[in-house]
Amino acid sequence: MNHLRFLLALGLLLVTGSLFAQTPEYVKEHYDKQEVRIKMRDGIALHTTIYSPKDKSQEYPILMMRTPYSCAPYGADVFKGRIGPNKYLVEEGNIFVHQDVRGRWNSEGVYDNMRAFIPNKTGDQIDEASDTYDTIEWLVNNVANNNGNVGTWGISYPGFYATYSLLSGHPALKAASPQACIGDFFFDDFHHNGAFLESYWRAISVFGYMKTEPTTKAWYQFPELPSEDQYQFFLDAGPLTNLDEYYKEDNVFWQQIKDHPNYDEFWRSRGIIQHLKDVKPAVMVVGGLFDAEDLYGPFNTYRMIEETGDNYNIMVFGPWSHGDWSRTNERQAIGNVYFGDGISDDFQKNYETRFFNHFLKNDGKGNLDLPEASMYDTGAREWDSYTEWPAATTEKVHYFLGENQMLTQTANPAFANSFVSDPSKPVPYSEDIKMVFTPRKYMTDDQRFAARRPDVLVFETPVLTEDMTLSGEILAKLQVATTGSSADWIVKVIDVYPSDAPDYPETQKYLKMANYHMMLRSEVMRGRFRESFSDPKAFEPNQKTPVNLTLQGINHTFLKGHKLQIQIQSTWFPLIDRNPQQYVPNIYKAEAKDFSKETHTVFGDSEIEFSVLKS
Repeated sequence: MNHLRFLLALGLLLVTGSLFAQTPEYVKEHYDKQEVRIKMRDGIALHTTIYSPKDKSQEYPILMMRTPYSCAPYGADVFKGRIGPNKYLVEEGNIFVHQDVRGRWNSEGVYDNMRAFIPNKTGDQIDEASDTYDTIEWLVNNVANNNGNVGTWGISYPGFYATYSLLSGHPALKAASPQACIGDFFFDDFHHNGAFLESYWRAISVFGYMKTEPTTKAWYQFPELPSEDQYQFFLDAGPLTNLDEYYKEDNVFWQQIKDHPNYDEFWRSRGIIQHLKDVKPAVMVVGGLFDAEDLYGPFNTYRMIEETGDNYNIMVFGPWSHGDWSRTNERQAIGNVYFGDGISDDFQKNYETRFFNHFLKNDGKGNLDLPEASMYDTGAREWDSYTEWPAATTEKVHYFLGENQMLTQTANPAFANSFVSDPSKPVPYSEDIKMVFTPRKYMTDDQRFAARRPDVLVFETPVLTEDMTLSGEILAKLQVATTGSSADWIVKVIDVYPSDAPDYPETQKYLKMANYHMMLRSEVMRGRFRESFSDPKAFEPNQKTPVNLTLQGINHTFLKGHKLQIQIQSTWFPLIDRNPQQYVPNIYKAEAKDFSKETHTVFGDSEIEFSVLKS
């Protein structure tokens, strides 16, 4: 697979012209293109592409995206079809700037994956904040017809750079929209609560190979694999250490992942969220409620800015997978489940365009009547507006994992439910597992196949007699034991449809929405990190132990006639790697002999805490 096709599969680079209203011909007719090399304070030059409106009769704001995924196409006479966040901003006229970040593609310098922020830089010290500052300084002083106001945006990794721009301190930066923004690679993308997302393994090619000079052609290659069956490939490969056959020492990122299995200073320093204090520019954080890649980053980016500053800071979360809000699909669906029409276009026109215009063209004057938190109700299929997030109008409701597969509101510590977890026969994360990057659709996939396995515990409410809206984070407080010394714990929250639910046009032919088990939210806790992500700890065999994990926020109405279901399991393959179930200091160096079949127990005083919207 060539590199651009793979990047599209990753959902990291949105380059497909057919998804957007503009074409290269439209852009060429209405915009001039200029390619420049902007020198940073340490002398390194970054490739920068500038699209300026041909109409020079007025001044325009600058909207900038910094990316590790290339400013292609390169060449002053070659235009791309998508130059801005949406068609409305392009048609209205803005100056759009794209930049290859340091060490990537046609820029000079050495790349550092999630480069650490340096709060008090001296001399020629650099980070992505200083590169952003130096770029903005050059742009406002050298690009004709700019009005002195700059905004930043980006999706996924470019969203991380949009977040990073908030730390630049440049006075011209007035607004930023981090979208599906990576916040910390120990909790986004490559790890979830310390568990390695093996489904991301092929993406390590993109980030792990370094280049020595500017280039407009891919310098990395993807490993040639013997199978398109992702589940079988990773099962046959065995322990993670065997994947060294495909990535040698020249893949820097693979070595870093293996050498840093815990949340040590290497990972902590690369997190951006802890630095988002007293932010000045206006911020609109955007996320997808079914984003398989970046949920931790957007929720926690908004939270930290809100808690530590008094700037304009709002959030918009829709029924989207990674980057769906930037597309122009009329029908919005994730996998088998349909959510509504025109949702992305509404966001682009009535949220994104108004946000940037208000702060970049109107200098923030007047009232911008956007809600503090716009959250789509993925059960009722409508937008909710909240004055704060989490919503203040909720109450905590606690369910316990009871007998006869029931969710009850009474704890029973004497009750125990056990299952055998066999690393050689792990629970799949989907029925459709191909050799691709994490499938977007698994976030709403039918979980009936998992509910029917003996190594998945199921608990559910009776059929609901009235609607129930869950809004906010979900806290799972498990009480567990294992015959081994190591284990993972996965919690899934599921909406069970009634037996008369109609199919959607998007529903796969072999499925029915009748009795569909729609996954709403899911998360893993690598058990060794139950007390500390920095200091892992083995389980004492057969000893009852608390394991807590937080599932990212939802906003979902369980309709009358549906059921709320919880599934508990210990493998989720190959979304995450397999736990040996015998404690080893570094799972990346575990050997086949370290893997063992073990019995896990979940006790009846295990609790799931929801925030339920008050009626």
